Amino acid sequence: MLTRPRGLLHAEGAAILAASLLFYAGHHFDWWLFGVLFLVPDLSMLGYLVNSKAGAALYNLAHTTVGAMALLLVATIFRAPQLYPFAVIWVAHLGFDRMLGYGLKYPTRFQDTHLQHV
Repeated sequence: MLTRPRGLLHAEGAAILAASLLFYAGHHFDWWLFGVLFLVPDLSMLGYLVNSKAGAALYNLAHTTVGAMALLLVATIFRAPQLYPFAVIWVAHLGFDRMLGYGLKYPTRFQDTHLQHV
């Protein structure tokens, strides 16, 4: 297992999802909000209606941890705990995607992901 990066990435995604769910539950955030927002990052796929390059850029923007971590940082710096659930839901979505094997996109076509090259 430790010599198979693809399996490690799937396991890492599962761990991120599990940690996010535990954090979310532990802070007693509203589960209806989780249900409503969990798939919101996938709306970024609408960029593919423009073209593959725009689609990949928008999808990758919504599917890296940079945005979610920035939101957590903003929530912490500005003491805005109401933003925490949104960041945790976003991280949970990213973990779920990685667990299922969905990766960041190349601008060629939707099916070309970084996980195919691992």
